Amino acid sequence: MQWRGRRQSSNIEDRRGSGGGMRGGGGMRLPIRAGGGGSILIIIVALVLWIGFGINPLTLLGMDSGTGTQTTQSGPGVAGTSDTTDDFVATVLADTEDVWGRRFQAAGETYPAPTLVLFNGQVNSACGFAGAATGPFYCPSDQRLYIDLTFFDQLRNQLNAPGDFAQAYVVAHEVGHHIQNVTGILPEFNQARQSMSEADANAMSVRVELQADCYAGIWAHDTDRAGYIEDGDIDEAMNAAEQIGDDTLQKRSQGTVVPDSFTHGTSAQRQTWFRRGYETGDMASCDAINADI
Repeated sequence: MQWRGRRQSSNIEDRRGSGGGMRGGGGMRLPIRAGGGGSILIIIVALVLWIGFGINPLTLLGMDSGTGTQTTQSGPGVAGTSDTTDDFVATVLADTEDVWGRRFQAAGETYPAPTLVLFNGQVNSACGFAGAATGPFYCPSDQRLYIDLTFFDQLRNQLNAPGDFAQAYVVAHEVGHHIQNVTGILPEFNQARQSMSEADANAMSVRVELQADCYAGIWAHDTDRAGYIEDGDIDEAMNAAEQIGDDTLQKRSQGTVVPDSFTHGTSAQRQTWFRRGYETGDMASCDAINADI
């Protein structure tokens, strides 16, 4: 992806080095690592509570105080750092602002750009407390994207999804959740799932995630038309979509696949919906909520 020398977003908060949640909007999950049986069970239960029901498991354990001291840096890009990953993320975020800003303007509306929060280890959000193991996520309550950049190391080294455009896809996917939030889709889902069974909530969560993948594809479509996509970029995104599909993650982590527990979609589904957005550039084609998936 051609990103160097381009505009960087000012909607960045750097909370790294400060103490610092999650629940609610959706995000990329990390696979469960091997370890003690009891620890794995606890992690699985926690993930089911969070993903299936929107319940912050730390609240049940009395560990979520909802408070914390956080230092914030903001401005164009990330102030005071020389990490090119910071600059890359700030550029990708700016690119999403340009893409969705133009689309909202064409519809006679103003795009309310989200803020991206960089953290390491743990963070407090308006949705609760989260650790790095939850992966990147979007909190609809404060309209912020949260990313621990070490996720990109895991994406490359453990999930076999290298490349800068694989990373850009992750950011664009979380921005896709923001689009769902401001258009009312995410609030409707969060309200409806309170009365759903676990299986129904999981099934609806898959649709929400696939639509976010499709919106990421729309961003890629417009970025390609602007001339910033290079050979191999779309392949990197498609590979990332494959590597983080529910079936692929479950096979990798536990050797078996449990379709009823899927919350983000299979590898094939995630690839299909990203490509749909990329090839059509049409938001109407991204109606995974009602379409046959």
